[in-house]
Formats: sequence, structure tokens, C-alpha cells
Amino acid sequence: MALAKRIIPCLDVKDGKVVKGTHFVSLRFAGDPVELAKKYCDDGADEIVFLDISASNENRKTKVTLARKIARGMNIPFTIGGGIGSVEDARVVLTNGADKVSVNTSAVRNPKLVSDLAELFGTQCVVVAIDAKRSDKTESGFTVCISGGSRDAGIDAIFWAKEVEKRGAGEILLTSIDKDGTKDGYDLELTKRTCSEVSIPIIASGGCGKMEDFLQILRGENAADAALAASVFHYGQFTVRQVKKYLAANDVLVRV
Repeated sequence: MALAKRIIPCLDVKDGKVVKGTHFVSLRFAGDPVELAKKYCDDGADEIVFLDISASNENRKTKVTLARKIARGMNIPFTIGGGIGSVEDARVVLTNGADKVSVNTSAVRNPKLVSDLAELFGTQCVVVAIDAKRSDKTESGFTVCISGGSRDAGIDAIFWAKEVEKRGAGEILLTSIDKDGTKDGYDLELTKRTCSEVSIPIIASGGCGKMEDFLQILRGENAADAALAASVFHYGQFTVRQVKKYLAANDVLVRV
């Protein structure tokens, strides 16, 4: 039996506020994270992802406070990422209400972290975020970027997706830096090629601008298991419920 496709709003949190940019820069204010989370929960979101993009070294305390506040008002799973650099960082967030943690730069620098998290907390709690952009220096044509998309790690993105699956990642949050914030649609080539190479769920991210973009990324061969979006929801272009009704009308299995 096929699993329902998931619609996941993403909240990039900086200094306690939700922001959104283009290509990971030019950030602008989008709202309060707890208020937006409740709104999306009430509107039928399947999950929510919070990414702490603050540069502060004290962001563990920030994430703990955020996790507690969100957990009190939510009845759907949520993931917290950004600055999860150790097993202890993950433990603190998970024990304060988060259902999953997302690791990115820390996993590239220490791949064993993925294995350790999976062993201690279970694969269902471990999301590996991969920020990828096009490159002529890798076999697949896509390279992994770290540090908020600012540094090319020199790792083939498809290779890295297969590696984190082997190490116990439960799913992959795959973001196209080239598409981020452009509203030109998801990177179909990046997503479909990755989906064809791994068996764990893929959350597609970066570039959603219209209803059809969700349909393209979630339907057909090697389709993503979930679609993540930010600005189209934050700024009221359409609602989660409207997206789900549209997908259901186009023969995509979703929870409505």
C-alpha cells in the first residue's frame, strides 16, 4: 500500500524569529515560530521543520526553549535542525519535545554522528539535510554545500545521500540551493536522481512557487515522499489545505 505524500512547512528561525531568503541569503522577517507552527498544524500540515540558522554559539538554549514551546501547542511531528553538532545536542532537543533532529554540516564533518544518532535514538529520529547545488566537479553534477550553503564540501551529493542511508539516516531533507527562494519550482533532476539511488524517504526542498510544483515533485516515477515549502505558506500565497485538495484532485494520495 502506498504511503500518503506529506506537505511540510519549513520555518527558518534566526534570533527567535522566522525569516526567509533567496539562495540562503537576503533574509526577511516572516513571523513568530510558535504562532506559525500552530497555524500550520491547524491547517493540516503533516509535519513541520524548524531550522535554527542563528550564528550564536549559545543556540542550544534557544532550541530547547523553542522545542518546549512548540511541543505544548502541536499534535503533529516536528523536526529541529541547525547547530546539532553532537549526540548531546540531539538528546537535549529530543527530550524537550522534538520528534526528530536534522543534521547537516556536522554530519559532513563527522559522518559517524549519523550512525551514533541512529543507534541511540532510532533511525526514525534522524534526518540528514543535504544542501546541494549544481557543479561540474562531481560525477552526478551536484555537490554538497555546508555552513548554511556558503561552502562547497567537495562531496558528490548523490554519493553522500547513499552514504548517510548506509549510516542509518531515516530520511533526507534535500534542498536545492540553486532553486531556494526562486519560486521557479523544485529541482526535479536533483530530486528524482536521488530518489532513484536511495530507499529512504526524500523530502524535496527549494523553489516551490505554485501548486503545480508540488504535483511535479510528488507524482510519477522516482517522486519525492514529501514536499517542503516556506515562503508560499508564510506570505499567504496559498494554504496547506488548498495544496492538499489540489493534490488529491490530481490523484496524489495525501491526508486531508
